[in-house]
Amino acid sequence: MNTILLNRGVIVYLSSEIVLWGIFAIAFVVMISILYGWDFDKYTQKQYILQKRAWLTVTILSFVSIFKFLLLPYFVYTIDTLKDIVPGAMCAAGVISANSYGLKLLLLKILILFGFTLWIILNRYDLNAKNYPLFKIKSWFFILLFVALTVELWLDIKYFLHIDINIPVSCCSALFGQLEGANPLPFGLNTNTMLLLFYILYMLSMLLLFSSEAWLILIVIPLFGVISYYSVVYFFGTYIYELPTHKCPFCMLQKDYYYIGYLIWSSLFGAVYLSLSGAILQLLTKSNSKNLYQWSMKLFTLFVAVCSLYIITYYIRSGVLL
Repeated sequence: MNTILLNRGVIVYLSSEIVLWGIFAIAFVVMISILYGWDFDKYTQKQYILQKRAWLTVTILSFVSIFKFLLLPYFVYTIDTLKDIVPGAMCAAGVISANSYGLKLLLLKILILFGFTLWIILNRYDLNAKNYPLFKIKSWFFILLFVALTVELWLDIKYFLHIDINIPVSCCSALFGQLEGANPLPFGLNTNTMLLLFYILYMLSMLLLFSSEAWLILIVIPLFGVISYYSVVYFFGTYIYELPTHKCPFCMLQKDYYYIGYLIWSSLFGAVYLSLSGAILQLLTKSNSKNLYQWSMKLFTLFVAVCSLYIITYYIRSGVLL
């Protein structure tokens, strides 16, 4: 048997994913049956039973969905521990790139969590309404999510099965290091321009969230998310590591850096998820998403503050910038 599959962390992670998938599979079957017979124009015993079954199903889904948010950091933590048995790996970056499934799996997990954030918000609005106006939308959306969950579980298994501990992998320095003459930054930006754009987009995002400009939020927030990722990896991260040549989005998740990466990435992704979900809800229902936008603003501010604080404290201690 593959040695990786005998790792305790991998066993716990895969077992949790399989159990959750089983619960979601049951909910998927129930949701299909409810959708088949759902009709608010009828006041029959069958419709009453379907409404009670639907309420119970979405309540269970709302609770179980929380565990999906917990499993992503546990997944990253698990693959980070595998660096001790995967040759060449110094952090999760090397392990996640050990085969062709890793990066696809990580990206899918991030997208699925956005999907669940949106589903939870749509479900909450729907349950508070009088006539479940979004029931069919959120039900079909969950069905799409279940398809994504099935692909995710398949990728989970393929990924761990195909980690070969006899083949060296690239370390983060090789994966994220800047090749001579190559510019790893998006849109041909240099570091100074990217940093300026980072703070401009942050202020613009705050303005749009404060004024609830849904369409502009859907455009600006993803752009700010992309610029933020590259800013952390290729600029702010060097101050976390206090080494200008160390560029990696994973090493900051380790104990040596007080697990600060979990706070940085969770605040960024949480803010992006809530912003986009609030904008979609606003466009679908013409409702007020101010509460979601306020939380987004707080998380974005926390993210920017933590990143900026590393530069300030480094300059105060050393008197120079990297």
